[in-house]
Amino acid sequence: MSQSKDVNDAEFTEDGKYMRRIRSFVRREGRLSNRQQRALDELWPSYGLDYSGERVELSELFGRQANTVVEIGFGMGASLVAMAKAAPEINFLGIEVHRPGVGACLADVEDEALTNVRTMEHDAVEVLQNTLAENSVDRLQLFFPDPWHKKRHHKRRIVQPEFVAMVQRVLKPGGVFHMATDWENYAEHMLEVMTEAPGFSNQHPDTSYAPRPDYRPLTKFEKRGQRLGHGVWDLLFEAK
Repeated sequence: MSQSKDVNDAEFTEDGKYMRRIRSFVRREGRLSNRQQRALDELWPSYGLDYSGERVELSELFGRQANTVVEIGFGMGASLVAMAKAAPEINFLGIEVHRPGVGACLADVEDEALTNVRTMEHDAVEVLQNTLAENSVDRLQLFFPDPWHKKRHHKRRIVQPEFVAMVQRVLKPGGVFHMATDWENYAEHMLEVMTEAPGFSNQHPDTSYAPRPDYRPLTKFEKRGQRLGHGVWDLLFEAK
């Protein structure tokens, strides 16, 4: 569990911009290791993107035309790096607010000599809203977001109708919103929100949930859940 998981209870301006909202993440600075600090200092100019509030052309960011996967809340970056290593033909943009995680990810990117990864250290909601262009993303991933399991905190869950509308805007027609959680109640919540969301269809309507795609690595959270006897639920919804 990691990053920028947020959205509802928002107020809007006339042009649809968020004025105020309850954030679904708690920013945790943490202490940077020497490796993480060095990676941020030396690698950010090549692999990092500063948030400016302006649209970014992904082909310019990566220096090539390719399918693009965006991952929200990549934690320490292990699964993001593994996916990028396994699919060098795909561009991967990871968004994370936890600075040590960004540093760890950049260090791993260097170790694997990857050229198809870029990172942003910012609130993913604002990135979706202001940075990514309409119909620019082939797959958006949200793996093991904070479930905010207490009922009074459910409003902090990132998967809410307003957030899903932003996801739908940036996905290409036929693009996929891939969610995964090890909390059954959150899986049910995600399924309910996505089933009612306009512009999406479930890729697995007969079973509601999907088997884990081969491209999604087993995360440490999933392995921990398996040890505790928890299930894991993947949801794949395609943008129309």
